[in-house]
Amino acid sequence: MTEQPDLSHSRTDVRCRAMGSGLSSAQVTVRTEAGLDNRTSFSSSRTLWQIIRTNLLTLFNAIVGCSFVLLLLLGQWKDALFGLTAAGNFLIGIVQEYRAKRALDRIAILNASPARVIRDGIAQDIDVQEIVRDDVLLLRIGDQVPADATIVDGDGLEIDESLLTGESAPVNKGPGSEVLSGSIVVAGHGKARVVSVGSDSFASKMTAEAKRFSMVNSEIRNSLKRILRWVTWLLLPVVLLVANGQMQANGGWEQAITTGTWRSGAVGAVASVIAMIPLGLVLLSSVAFAVGGIRLARENVLIQELAAVEGLARVDMLCLDKTGTLTEGRLVFDAAHEVAPSLDYDWKQVLGWFGADPQANATARSLADAFPSDGGLRPTSTAPFSSARKWSAVTFSGGRFVSGTWILGAPEIVLREGTLGTARALEDATSLASSGLRTMVLAYLPGPWPVQDAGEEQPPAGCAPICLLTFREKVRPDAAKTLAYFQDQGVDVRIISGDDPRTVAAVARELGLDAEDGYDARQLPKDPDLMLAALESNVVFGRVTPEQKRDMVLALQRGGHTVAMTGDGVNDALALKEADIGIAMDSAAAATKAVSRLILLDGRFDRLPGVVAEGRRVIANIERVSVLFLSKTAYAIALSITFGSLLWEFPFLPRQLSATDGLTIGIPAFFLALMPNNRRYTPGFLKRSLSFAVPAGLVVAAAVFAVNVYATDVGSYTTDATRTASVLTLSLTGLWILTVISLPLNLRRSIIIGAMYLGLVFTLTAPLLQDFFGLEWPPNDLLLASLGSALTGMLAIGALHRLHNRRDALTSPGLSALHREKAPQ
Repeated sequence: MTEQPDLSHSRTDVRCRAMGSGLSSAQVTVRTEAGLDNRTSFSSSRTLWQIIRTNLLTLFNAIVGCSFVLLLLLGQWKDALFGLTAAGNFLIGIVQEYRAKRALDRIAILNASPARVIRDGIAQDIDVQEIVRDDVLLLRIGDQVPADATIVDGDGLEIDESLLTGESAPVNKGPGSEVLSGSIVVAGHGKARVVSVGSDSFASKMTAEAKRFSMVNSEIRNSLKRILRWVTWLLLPVVLLVANGQMQANGGWEQAITTGTWRSGAVGAVASVIAMIPLGLVLLSSVAFAVGGIRLARENVLIQELAAVEGLARVDMLCLDKTGTLTEGRLVFDAAHEVAPSLDYDWKQVLGWFGADPQANATARSLADAFPSDGGLRPTSTAPFSSARKWSAVTFSGGRFVSGTWILGAPEIVLREGTLGTARALEDATSLASSGLRTMVLAYLPGPWPVQDAGEEQPPAGCAPICLLTFREKVRPDAAKTLAYFQDQGVDVRIISGDDPRTVAAVARELGLDAEDGYDARQLPKDPDLMLAALESNVVFGRVTPEQKRDMVLALQRGGHTVAMTGDGVNDALALKEADIGIAMDSAAAATKAVSRLILLDGRFDRLPGVVAEGRRVIANIERVSVLFLSKTAYAIALSITFGSLLWEFPFLPRQLSATDGLTIGIPAFFLALMPNNRRYTPGFLKRSLSFAVPAGLVVAAAVFAVNVYATDVGSYTTDATRTASVLTLSLTGLWILTVISLPLNLRRSIIIGAMYLGLVFTLTAPLLQDFFGLEWPPNDLLLASLGSALTGMLAIGALHRLHNRRDALTSPGLSALHREKAPQ
């Protein structure tokens, strides 16, 4: 058994720390070797191997990959072109997610500032990870506490713990007080001894649960998986049926194996398999997501996962953290309310001095803009602000309108009963505080500061109130407009904060929300149903713990809501993790960014409407083009079952299906998927798509089947001529489906459709393409049969489309599920 080093605090160690000398180099080495340093195993995002594995090991890739390898083994490389689609889908997913990973890793590195410690009696800067337990930290204004510690000594030390608790008010810290990793020093200075490091620290424990990887809940992706699952169940019996039909069409299994014609039968079976899978839809979804991610990246919005582009467009409940999201996390001066206007004092000049004082806290510093100082006042004595006392004071002499002592602090501390104007001032202060404003009083005491009272925690009696000062949090300039947008779009908003409910409600009212009172989360029921009822009936929640934020998100999801959550602190990480879409601000902790789906890199809240618009474009366009792919799956299944049951040879080669897919689906769908589309999201993407795609696909299958029946009855056509007639029929009916789902037509859509018709003519007539795709111009009677069958199918598809739109108008008034937009684009 390895002997553990003795890390007990000896009297010498304690005495050294008390003198401020910190640990010695030897003591640091012992603790580092014992693993008591500040290193953690936290990773900001998934590894490259995890990204590759997620995109490679899919059912889609398994089916397509096996078919691809089989054709290569058979020497049919021309028929294996579909493998490029699978490879494209695979590479796009990897590249996009790896780009997001690298960007996030760079952000995490930039947030890692060095820490200042005392070692061997010397102050020195070290990497945060090199901190060990019992190190003595030097804390100064602006420092982020790198590890959990206990204050040894300090002067006016105030800590902002909003990143961890959501409470925006700074907390004063004296000797013996605990400071948590991730909190920020906003006033004073001091020394603190490290008590917890690495994974034992408060912030690390809170983010441990958030490190679990999960995927965005994407309706498009879920629908595609469901389709692939359905197709997979059909694949084996249909493939066996088609393979048997191919062999029987070639004289039976024995003869096919003996003569080698089984190879063409295998190619036909693969053709039916590939036709059944909506191959390009998976690729196109990835392309649409990736392009959306690139567009948003130009707007300083980082997409962590491709499907997150879609997510915000589906959200109907937006939960917002206050500090850092709706507000900038700092106080600004609101107003001055005179209590004794008849007194002839230049109190504005005094407030200018308080705002310019180098030792002023954050609240007093916010006075500087409203009350600029000319530097003319010279104090004879000062009492710096202390969060323990909650006041500061200054004495001037010689000035006509400022001579005497001025005290700035909390009204309930500075003022005492019996002094003129105190009762009214305290009443007004209480009223102002109840509205969510932070309140201070500027009071006046004639003459110099009484020496005998200098050490007392409360100012001397007789301080007369001059004016009350109110402060509010600085609201982001883009917040009100953005919230109004979401409300106009039918998205409910909930503000969830660790701050006082009254303060949160005041911010909400300033942003235009109907929030008379805030709900104190300490009274929030734990029962999920009762919690949901409270969430449905209230807009503002204060004093919310990190665990409650997560439970509130889960309760809303159980109530059927699609929830987005914004935040910047570690206290938001759990809720961001569970939300359907987690959105982190630029100022967020690295761990918070790691679990978020979207990161607003410039912290602009008004980026979110653009994200919604991009998501809507993706959803609406993929829904539009999904009809093309799903109709292909429908007619492929129908043709496979029909031709296999009749023991007929499958009417297409894989390469011919690649050509028809490109003209009727792949190429036009690519452009359609990237066009503007402002249609609002409505649930039921898969049901709506299938309700038109399946009957339309059956019409196409019937048209192709009719041509083959005619060719079989005549019996004098070559195999290539019959296949060409089938290709022509399939292409014309497929292009008509493209036309009707593109309605209403505009110039760009008309050009795309026209180009596809020209491409079909070129494919059927160019000798090089005829040879590559195995096409032969059919005789006139077979050509007329093909055109007549296609025309009949087109008329049936048009009727189906009108019927489908009429039904959608009845079930969803004002919305045509397939192509209704606010205006043609």
